[in-house]
Order: sequence, then C-alpha cells, then structure tokens
Amino acid sequence: MAKPGKKKKVLFVLEIVVLLLFIGGLYVYGQISSRLDKIQQPELKRETIPVNPEAPKMTGYKTYVLFGIDTRGEGSDLSAQNSDTMIIVSVNNDTGEVRMVSVYRDTFLDIGNGTYTKANAAYAYGGPEQAIAMLNTNLDLDISDYATADFSALTEVVDDLGGLDIPLSYAEIEHMNNYCQETSKVTGKSYTPVEKPEPKPEDEEAIVDTYHLNGVQVTSYCRIRYTASMDMGRTERQRKVLGMLFDKAKIAGLSSIFKIMDDVFPMVQTSLSKQDILGLIPTVIGYDFSDSTGFPAKYKFSNIKGSIIVPTDLASNVTELHKFLYNDQDYTPSSEVLEKSNKILEIVGGEGKLDEAATSTTQDDTTNTDDNTFVWSGNSSSTDNSYYDNNSGSTDYDNGGGTDYDYGGSSDYDNGGGSDYDNGGDSDYDNGGGSDYDNDSGSDYDNGGGDDGGFSDGAAESGNDDNEE
Repeated sequence: MAKPGKKKKVLFVLEIVVLLLFIGGLYVYGQISSRLDKIQQPELKRETIPVNPEAPKMTGYKTYVLFGIDTRGEGSDLSAQNSDTMIIVSVNNDTGEVRMVSVYRDTFLDIGNGTYTKANAAYAYGGPEQAIAMLNTNLDLDISDYATADFSALTEVVDDLGGLDIPLSYAEIEHMNNYCQETSKVTGKSYTPVEKPEPKPEDEEAIVDTYHLNGVQVTSYCRIRYTASMDMGRTERQRKVLGMLFDKAKIAGLSSIFKIMDDVFPMVQTSLSKQDILGLIPTVIGYDFSDSTGFPAKYKFSNIKGSIIVPTDLASNVTELHKFLYNDQDYTPSSEVLEKSNKILEIVGGEGKLDEAATSTTQDDTTNTDDNTFVWSGNSSSTDNSYYDNNSGSTDYDNGGGTDYDYGGSSDYDNGGGSDYDNGGDSDYDNGGGSDYDNDSGSDYDNGGGDDGGFSDGAAESGNDDNEE
C-alpha cells in the first residue's frame, strides 16, 4: 500500500503537468490567434449569393471553395483577376472525409444574369460573391465560405514545409522548368532546373522518376497545361499537391506552422472569421483527403471564340457531382440546372457541333472577356434565341446576314471586312493571321519577354491562359 506522502507527490506532479499543458495550450492559442489577424477578411455579402430553391440541403456536410488567383506580382488587385483555380471542398462532419472537385477554368457556364462564358471569368466580373453564386446556381450547391490565394502563397507553403517529393514525366519536367523562370521572377525565389533524362523517352508522358521540388518548382508544376491532359491534368496536379501539403502540415512542428502563418496569411483572403478558423483547428487534424476529381466529368469542346469546355450535358454532370461530393444517390437536378443545361447546348449549336478533342493544347489561347461572352435575351421581341452584347445594342456581333454566332460558315464574328474583329490592320483581333491579340511584339499579350507562358501585362480577360494559376 502506497504511503500518503507518496500519493501527494504524484498528484502534485500531475497537477504541474496539467498546468503546463494548459499554459502551453494558451500560448499556442494566443500565437495562432494573433497570426490570424494577418489574413484579409473582407465582408462577404452573403445576402447577394443565391441558392437554387430546389437545391438539396446537404445536412452533415460543410462545403467550401478555394480560389486560385494570378495577381501578376505586387500591387495587383485580387478582385480584378480570373479564378483560374476553383476547387470545391466537401467535408463530411461525421467521418472527417474530405473530397475535392476542380471546376475546369474553361467550362462554359452561366456566370450570372444569363451571361454565358468561361467559368473563371465570374471572379473577375464580381469577386468571390459572383464566383460562388455561379457555382451555387449552376451546380445546385450551397457554398457560403471561401478562401482565395495567389500562387506566391503556394510557393511559400511548400518551402516552409521543406519541399515535396513528386513523380514527374519527361513532359512535366520540360514544361515545369519553363514555367519556373516566370514563377521565380514573380515570387523572388530561386530554383535549380530539374535535369531532363537522356535519351528522351519514347513516351514523354510516362513517369521517369521522383524528384524533390522546392516552392518555385511545385508551383510551376501546378501550372502546367501543355501536356496531353491539358487543364484536366493541371487541376489533378493541384489537388495532388494540396493533399500532400495537408498531410505534411499535420505532422509539422509548431515552428514550421507558425512560419507558414507568418509568410502565407497576408496573401490569403477568406470569408471565415477568426473564431471560425480557431474552431476548425482541433477537427482539421482528423480530416482525411480521400478522393478528388474534376468537373465536368463528361464534356466536349467548342471554339465559339476561343476553346471552351462544354458539359454534355450539365444536368447529368451535376448529378454525378452530387454523388461524388455527398454520396447523394437520390439527387434530382433542379429546374434552374435543367434550364441552364438546355441553354448551354442551344448556344453552342447542339452536341453535334462539338468536338471530341480541343483544337489546341497550347498554353495561351488568349481571348478577350467581351469576345467570349454571350448574353441570353429571353424576352427578345424579334426572336426567342437572340444573343446580344449588353455593352452596345441588341444587334452586336451581327454581320448583317442573319448568321450571328454561326458555327459552320466563314463569317462567324465577321464585321464584313473579311477578318474577324479586324479594324483595318494586319493583326488586330485577327483570328486567321496567326497573331491574334498581338501587341506588335510578335507574341500574343506578351509582356516583351518572348515567353508566352503567362504573366502578361494586360488586364484580366476571360479564358486568358496568360492569367492563370
């Protein structure tokens, strides 16, 4: 039988341990709380964000969206950029299972008020409110919270966690090295090019080895769209990297976590309050990234004006989306989704007018926002399917022959001068001379560096591949 004095000593030691843990917890809480003040938390006008009345209420889940923005360096305005990365995150509150879905940036959707264009343009037009509204109304979702960051934030996180080991193909090495030049310039961080294996493999898309990459390299890896998988491969890389970073962060020391907060939080904008984030921290440790995919799952391509991804059809794709995000086997698309689904196919001329493959896999399919925008006028007095430019009149884009938005003839978007959007010069908005949107430097929207890989000095354009994450 233990002596009374020994029991008191044991209890005293336990009390000291508990007290130290409590003080340590308060210290960590205080350190995290003070760093959360560095995050940009603009007011999100939730009352302006619609949800389809017939959309299901997914109890037991929380849905967020992550936006990736190319701010083109210091001093740029986040709200003026396209969200070239859009990742819907579904969290099962009971199991901690996390699923991610990337919405392809060139997906042809209604971004608001019957304006059909590439999905990434919604953020440029109306910030996070309009981008979330687009996702809610096209996909029958109920998203109320978001986080936005540019690729400089990704570079910082990767470096603060000591880099990542990523398997690469020959094609990925080649294009990643090319992107690293721009990424390094914008972020101010260095890198060492990955040496390409010799001889060049017959299958350039096959994995050749696993490489330890730093922040500049991982960010550049996440931007690749040149490979055969195009944007689908790009978004898959992004989701893979997010999962790897999450797993690595969960086992990182406090010093690493605090450094990430110091370096990255000033680059992040979110609708979550400080209390929301603090409340999430204990549960995030138990989260598990179980699966991810891209949206739409079934698609074809069109070249209305610049290559777009067309869901075939939207309703069936949204059905599959709900099965994946929420395991909802009984979901039925709302009338709003059905209407948009029909409208999309009508605008592109029907599924029979679509292509199985994109006409080009190049990085820089530069197109102007207005040239890529279609406004549906349901109350047109002349016809039930009149498209018009809401900046001018009801007959814009009309070549006078009644063939507005004709996809089969030689006069699409023709103003009668023999070259689409030609103002009399050799290259202005000419889609036939190989120099579309040329700024006279020999490369489309090039900032003078001769590299068409991105970071042009222009403003945000819908579907502009220079403006990408």
